[in-house]
Amino acid sequence: MTDNQTQDPPKTTHFGFRTVDEGEKAGMVHGVFTRVASRYDIMNDLMSAGVHRLWKDAMMDWLAPRPGQRLLDVAGGTGDIAFRFLHRAPQTHATVLDMTESMLAAGRQRAAAEQLADRLDWVVGDAMALPFPDNSFDVYTISFGIRNVTRVQDALNEAYRVLRHGGRLMVLEFSQLPNPALQWAYDRYSFNVIPVMGQIVAGDRDSYQYLVESIRKFPDQERFAEMIRHAGFEQVKYRNLSMGIAALHSGWKL
Repeated sequence: MTDNQTQDPPKTTHFGFRTVDEGEKAGMVHGVFTRVASRYDIMNDLMSAGVHRLWKDAMMDWLAPRPGQRLLDVAGGTGDIAFRFLHRAPQTHATVLDMTESMLAAGRQRAAAEQLADRLDWVVGDAMALPFPDNSFDVYTISFGIRNVTRVQDALNEAYRVLRHGGRLMVLEFSQLPNPALQWAYDRYSFNVIPVMGQIVAGDRDSYQYLVESIRKFPDQERFAEMIRHAGFEQVKYRNLSMGIAALHSGWKL
């Protein structure tokens, strides 16, 4: 047999509704978020009518940060979650990791403006291969980012590795409405309004078309909870937000 005959076929994954080679997805996602970085926070407010802020506050309410904890916020972008965490408890520290340098640059500007720079680290990195030792953090969060990871299970496994024993994982992500009629109405809004909004506000329809499609490809609440358990987490629970448009998933490394 020749070398070509013995090689495994390339693994594939999804980029929105498209099927792509696994090795291509990270670069494609990086391109999306590089293009939308300057308008990312504004678009979040417009797309959700500001409700994403309430979802993130609900995340902090359930998380209940405690003094002295160390947070790793993966796909942390401009620092929305990290800033909330630091404001909730004194003597805490946050490390924001993202694959897109331009998102982190916007976050650094916010940190300087809010005088939080000395409690924050900003790291360019990959959720599937975190550049941190085992048992490094008390809390791991990822907000609206895990659906963009090429291999979600690998990212969850890495979350488990870098958390200390007694550490907590919390994921905020778009999910599925349990009511088919409501899901249909939400789909109509998502596919017909959000890409147009992206074109008008950010000058980028294609990136927001991908973001809408990526939501539909992400596992539902129960399937995602099972993936978290598979990574080793215990006491895995979830809470629906806005009837399931988004969901919070929580797990503990015990």
